[in-house]
Amino acid sequence: MTKNELNEYKHVLQTRQAELVQLLRNRDGIVIEKSSDFIDGVQHAAERELAIRNLDRDSSLLRNVRAALRRIEDGSFGVCLHCEEDISPKRLAAMPETAFCIHCQEIADRNQGDTADDIRDLLVNAA
Repeated sequence: MTKNELNEYKHVLQTRQAELVQLLRNRDGIVIEKSSDFIDGVQHAAERELAIRNLDRDSSLLRNVRAALRRIEDGSFGVCLHCEEDISPKRLAAMPETAFCIHCQEIADRNQGDTADDIRDLLVNAA
């Protein structure tokens, strides 16, 4: 990968990081609202649950973005953390924060067990 390509990925990741940090600062959606109406209470609880899930997803994405920026700095960006093969340029263009090639990601998604745990351990250690 050329230095120019790395700089482009770095810029995209830094922009995404700034957006995610801004999103995570807004926690208004998780405020517990009291309501005397049962239906309104259920709706508020559902909205709060959705907001919490979104915060969780964005927080996870932010960790992945920061890990990708560290991989750029240490020279391992674009290499699968599991099989150590190059990640395809199309995959990196779509998801520059990815740490795995499509094959290893499919295995992790399919198994959701030991292999996924092993891959998660690799991510934690890489972060």
